[in-house]
Amino acid sequence: MESAIGEHLQCPRTLTRRVPDTYTPPFPMWVGRADDALQQVVMGYLGVQFRDEDQRPAALQAMRDIVAGFDLPDGPAHHDLTHHIDNQGYENLIVVGYWKDVSSQHRWSTSTPIASWWESEERLSDGLGFFREIVAPRAEQFETLYAFQDDLPGVGAVMDGISGEINEHGYWGSMRERFPISQTDWMQASGELRVIAGDPAVGGRVVVRGHDNIALIRSGQDWADAEADERSLYLDEILPTLQSGMDFLRDNGPAVGCYSNRFVRNIDIDGNFLDLSYNIGHWASLDQLERWSESHPTHLRIFTTFFRVAAGLSKLRLYHEVSVFDAADQLYEYINCHPGTGMLRDAVTIAEH
Repeated sequence: MESAIGEHLQCPRTLTRRVPDTYTPPFPMWVGRADDALQQVVMGYLGVQFRDEDQRPAALQAMRDIVAGFDLPDGPAHHDLTHHIDNQGYENLIVVGYWKDVSSQHRWSTSTPIASWWESEERLSDGLGFFREIVAPRAEQFETLYAFQDDLPGVGAVMDGISGEINEHGYWGSMRERFPISQTDWMQASGELRVIAGDPAVGGRVVVRGHDNIALIRSGQDWADAEADERSLYLDEILPTLQSGMDFLRDNGPAVGCYSNRFVRNIDIDGNFLDLSYNIGHWASLDQLERWSESHPTHLRIFTTFFRVAAGLSKLRLYHEVSVFDAADQLYEYINCHPGTGMLRDAVTIAEH
């Protein structure tokens, strides 16, 4: 059995694990594997927001324009498309791209076609909202976990392969212990979420600066190839509890340290729903994400259901990825989005100091 931490990222521990070295997990799980050439990845969440049904064609076209931009030099190595309706009644289309290194993403985002589209005055006047939430964890700052071994989604798609069965799963605290940096660092948050340009209440262009060790979780479900019994397991047992937990975090995030929570459904380029979904959760710290996971009834029900069925999963694919970031490796920018969007809701303005 392997460690979740790749050999080239292992070092002498100064922080102890929560289980003994003799621990054996209750069922098999795997992690994405990358060699030492992968130093830092970029995760770009590029969104289009609209309220009225007659804006849908323009919003879908804007999403397609973003996707078309990925075909330019230095575009992401992998991407997917999602839709969700937030608790203010706005629909959101998000194009999620993954790059294998920071320099290629920087060249792409600063290229004339991409930069000019984002900076165009049309973005302020076309009646849509836009946002980009871009984060770049180093190799030691993210972890993955999969209940399957092929066609890895998300950040796994830009890694080189898959591990053998790993040891660090099936117990509280295992998420943290899959982070290579957890060997020597508590990943404690410091600083605050701040508006550094614009005013969320006014609209227009607003930029939010993150702080060290904001945590981002993407937790996914793929029932596209599941047969009747597993589809029923997901849709009738897992999904209702999952939806309840995600709605709680969406609506009550400030009380538990969750800056933003979106439960999204994958779509195709024409906006048709696919049988895949995932949660996108930004948290003030990994500590607070852990605390909610270990104590909130909705998550405990999800966790116990997964434990009960995990060993028998065949076509139902469940996974997650979790990352933390340095303040300098985050960008949150919003154009004409409502003030409850993403990091806008909890960001402190200068006037509040």
